Amino acid sequence: MARIELFLTSGLRWSILSEQKANMQSSSLPLFAHQEKSPLVGIARLASEGEALREGHNVEYFTLPAKSLLNRCTSGRGMPFTWTINPYRGCEFGCQYCYARYTHEFMELRDGREFEQKIYVKQHTSELLRRDLKKVKSGEGIALGTATDPYQPAERRYEVTRGILEEFVRHRGFELGIVTKSNLIVRDVELLREVSRNNTLSIHITITTLDVELARILEPRAPRPDLRMDAVRQLSEAGISVGVSCSPVLPGITDSPADLEAVVRAAAAAGARHIFGGPLFLKPCSAAVFLPFLEKNFPQLVQNYRSRYQERSFLPPSYGKRIAQLIASLRKKYGIKRADPRGSAVPAGKWQPDSFDEQLSLF
Repeated sequence: MARIELFLTSGLRWSILSEQKANMQSSSLPLFAHQEKSPLVGIARLASEGEALREGHNVEYFTLPAKSLLNRCTSGRGMPFTWTINPYRGCEFGCQYCYARYTHEFMELRDGREFEQKIYVKQHTSELLRRDLKKVKSGEGIALGTATDPYQPAERRYEVTRGILEEFVRHRGFELGIVTKSNLIVRDVELLREVSRNNTLSIHITITTLDVELARILEPRAPRPDLRMDAVRQLSEAGISVGVSCSPVLPGITDSPADLEAVVRAAAAAGARHIFGGPLFLKPCSAAVFLPFLEKNFPQLVQNYRSRYQERSFLPPSYGKRIAQLIASLRKKYGIKRADPRGSAVPAGKWQPDSFDEQLSLF
């Protein structure tokens, strides 16, 4: 098959292996048919006009023209950042619990599974970032990878995240945090070190469990947890501020004190400087994927989850507090001082849990 080389103005090289003629013709068809009565607008229209880049393993890649790269965070949940960057729309890792599936709905993609099957690759990101950074004020943090993983498999080919980091190297005084489940991030160790010389940089590697078999069904296409923990070690040895996120903590599945302690202990041994975790956040579009997963793998938990998340996306605050108390006690035990690198050291006496159940209850 012919090899086609495309060069974007951002300086990134896009290598595409063309399919046979019949496949090429079918993949070039627009994803959506415009309806006269309900024309697509905004990002839904841009997504519908995206050019198919590659197809395989039930995953399709599409170009996505973007008008802006930085998005202002409007969440009322007290996030420690003001701006977000997501180099891609959609994520191949296919985590059963992923809250971000709803973002595909803006493009009129209503099937939650399409979030992991149709990946949109943003274009001209370096130029957009260079322009958008002028809007960032002193003290306003930027989070890279809040809705889709910046180091998912697409990054190996398209290098959009790498281009973004190369742009940050040209600037100083910014506060950047990166969230990922992928050990691919170690590819960019030297680049990350360059970014950190003139900016405040923190890395957050998500590890919800050390159980490889459990991780395989929860996060079917994400790297194994041991590979992620090794990435923590490599980043720490390179002098980069790196920690672990246990989020989301899944009631009855990953929330036992023994399981969480295993993650904290391994994180401390790998040189993690911070660690935190929060309970599962389950929007309706995510529940449509997660609940059938529970029925197949954890049928004894289905009724509890249905009743608890039936009319809400969050569990009661009491459960979140218990998780926070447990992780705070484990941080103290293993000498990890911070929950988040941007916050102050966790006071030793803030939470002093008396005891914890063998498995934290939904109730």
